[in-house]
Amino acid sequence: MITLQNNTLKIRIKKQGAELCSLLNLNNSIEYIWQAKTAWAKHSPVLFPIVGQLKNNEYKWQDKTYKMERHGFARNMLFNVIQNDSHSATFELTDNDNTLQQYPFKFSFQINYNLNGATLVINYKIKNNNVFSMPFSIGAHPAFNIPLSTEETYTDYYLQFNKKENSGKWELENGLLKNETPFFDNTSEIPLSKSLFENDALVFKNLKSDLIEIKSKKNIYGLSVSTENFPYLGIWAAKNADFVCIEPWHGIADDVNASGNILEKEGIILLNEQQTFTCAFTINVY
Repeated sequence: MITLQNNTLKIRIKKQGAELCSLLNLNNSIEYIWQAKTAWAKHSPVLFPIVGQLKNNEYKWQDKTYKMERHGFARNMLFNVIQNDSHSATFELTDNDNTLQQYPFKFSFQINYNLNGATLVINYKIKNNNVFSMPFSIGAHPAFNIPLSTEETYTDYYLQFNKKENSGKWELENGLLKNETPFFDNTSEIPLSKSLFENDALVFKNLKSDLIEIKSKKNIYGLSVSTENFPYLGIWAAKNADFVCIEPWHGIADDVNASGNILEKEGIILLNEQQTFTCAFTINVY
């Protein structure tokens, strides 16, 4: 477990999955990250090299079929720590015999966590080490405690988007995208309730907002998640669980009618040989 700390934040990251396990505000002693209780045994898994579910848990590349579970393998693999000081740490996963059986590509995947005041900056860097193009997706899946105070309930909280939205949400069927249904109607808020996630995650494409806040109607504590330049967004919680996930994604689950060809998969990024892709998002607590 790697610990980083500044005057405001203290965070802990597991080498397994390079997973953020704790985000503690030292000024108010609030733990913002879900502590992997019975309802869901994760904290903030990293999604690579796919986001979401593949149809039949498989895909095709150059006429060969490969098996891969939902959200890919990175979240379950041991990362190496290649840089670490008091306020920053970088984790790296590279291809090995296990990954090549599921994903026939040579790669370097680095995750950097950096503290800046009350803000945690998370950077992703993927390098294609092949002599041909490499398809992939990348996404985040942080789960945030709701409520943040014992004096509140889940329904005291809501999500505040920084722009008014008119988007629908995409329904899921066994983890696959099925159809779009109405959701936002020139609104910028989602009241939180346990029933909101009865039919799996809320999935959105190309929202105008690039900042989402978790806010309470009863106190001043909350947080914001930046989603700038991430084309997809998931919002999810396990059944009756006291958390909500805000998930910025470069990639998305298969459609129910997906062909299985990885090059035809919606949201897939095709990275040229020896090239690097980077993206980042931030979590700011208050």
